[in-house]
Amino acid sequence: MDLISQNHNNKNPNTTLSTQHASSPPPSSRYENQKRRDWNTFCQYLRNHRPPLSPPSCSGAHVLEFLRYLDQFGKTKVHHQNCAFFGLPNPPAPCPCPLRQAWGSLDALIGRLRAAYEENGGAPDTSPFGSRSVRIFLREVRDFQAKSRGVSYEKKRKRVNNKQITQSPSQPPLPPQPLEQQQQGQSMMANYHHGAT
Repeated sequence: MDLISQNHNNKNPNTTLSTQHASSPPPSSRYENQKRRDWNTFCQYLRNHRPPLSPPSCSGAHVLEFLRYLDQFGKTKVHHQNCAFFGLPNPPAPCPCPLRQAWGSLDALIGRLRAAYEENGGAPDTSPFGSRSVRIFLREVRDFQAKSRGVSYEKKRKRVNNKQITQSPSQPPLPPQPLEQQQQGQSMMANYHHGAT
């Protein structure tokens, strides 16, 4: 009560704001918000399941059902093998092939759900999101979508001066440098060398 009356009587707005700001939790990141929405969606799916399930009682098979259910909301065209546009990255015309969830979206979703499962008390070694069946499913989706859409999901190695460079896993990846920055750097170095002579 004493703290409330002091804040109320204080005429300095900066003091009041800083006291209120210190007690409020930091804003959630975009990732944390998405993870929470994904977890709530998955839990709602389990509650609507027949019979209803709880997260600890679900298996990899239930996760696969959930991923197949999500396909109806997908926005990625996945061509059938008998489609004329199978394997073309940029089809010249529309076709009746279905829209599906993109492999990258499913992979990221499983990562967020796996983290949320553990944050909500699930053991990492019993997580249905890390089950062998889910890993195999994601690999098959990736491979089929790569063939169907004519795109590669392979990780590309960096090349510098025609020499392959592989970074060690402990090093963070280097950010790509835009062409303008490369040119600016070259001209700055040229000016530096000309000024030094």
